[in-house]
Amino acid sequence: MARKMADCRQFPSENGCTLTITGEESEVLDAAMQHAVSAHGHEDNAETRAWLRDNLADEPATSNA
Repeated sequence: MARKMADCRQFPSENGCTLTITGEESEVLDAAMQHAVSAHGHEDNAETRAWLRDNLADEPATSNA
């Protein structure tokens, strides 16, 4: 299963946030929701969670060389 990533740098923010969260989808979604509320003032609701889920990206593959 592909790991997911939420990267604040991909979206405009008033505080210039640069946080990136990676992990399994459910972990990233939970952490990103907490971050969206605490750092960006969003409400913890179904609409915000759906937006976050829709905007998760696959984590780029890393080389083990």
